[in-house]
Amino acid sequence: MNNRMPAFTLACGPHALEMNKRTLIMGIVNITPDSFSDGGHFYSSEKAIDHGLQLVDEGADILDIGGESTRPYSEPVDETEEQDRVLPVIEKLAQRISVPISIDTTKASVARNAVAAGATIINDISALRMDPQMAVTAAQCNVPLILMHMQGTPKNMQVKPVYDDLIPDIKDFLSDAMQKAITAGVDPTHLIIDPGIGFGKTIAHNLEILNHTDRFASLGKPILIGPSRKMFIRQLVKNAKAKDIDPLSAEVARGTQAAVAAAAMGGAQIVRVHDVARTRATLAVIDAIRSA
Repeated sequence: MNNRMPAFTLACGPHALEMNKRTLIMGIVNITPDSFSDGGHFYSSEKAIDHGLQLVDEGADILDIGGESTRPYSEPVDETEEQDRVLPVIEKLAQRISVPISIDTTKASVARNAVAAGATIINDISALRMDPQMAVTAAQCNVPLILMHMQGTPKNMQVKPVYDDLIPDIKDFLSDAMQKAITAGVDPTHLIIDPGIGFGKTIAHNLEILNHTDRFASLGKPILIGPSRKMFIRQLVKNAKAKDIDPLSAEVARGTQAAVAAAAMGGAQIVRVHDVARTRATLAVIDAIRSA
């Protein structure tokens, strides 16, 4: 079996991400009161900055900073509030860390101002669908752009998601989004794709993506997988009688690491997680196996 990853080098402002020897870790900093996994824990700027510094110390290669919850059934946040949450944190962290900062937003104005504040990656979970200015903004900012598959919107994505053929459907969606970005002027070497674990997917859909991550390699872009603490993991590891389980529980942490291992073995170049320390240990073993 050949599990060696294709080589990609991603220029992120003053940073360069080398994706050919090991799986990179994107650490999550949610500056929201209502995230499903850690809502409110890092809602103040000071706590978010301290958390970001801790994740970098633990081994994060990228920090992904978001000011709007995208949990199932969530309501959108207005542009001003989102910026008030993220910009002070990005400004302070950009001065203190030596890894790229990604802005997790669907709004072009937030992305533009975040890049001006020090972000060097745009992470758009809508793959350019929610703001018609995002593609041009990403091109003008000249930074890497993450395009994620999502069926519907966070508010309705988990209402009976159905696909004709899951992997080909997601690949077609991502291919179209890539072409839209390139047409708007985004450098093709700046694109990253994300199949969207948990975004308009059933448990079976998420497992199929993890089991066939390698099939997305034909799109020729770095693959990001974000399984951390997602509902499908919680449903798989919880007690059969329980409706759900605490996302911060040890069982969910172990389940997340199993999903991280599967994603890396399947060819993901980047994994997006809350728990960087555990993920670093998991990937030290997985990457050693892949390169043996």
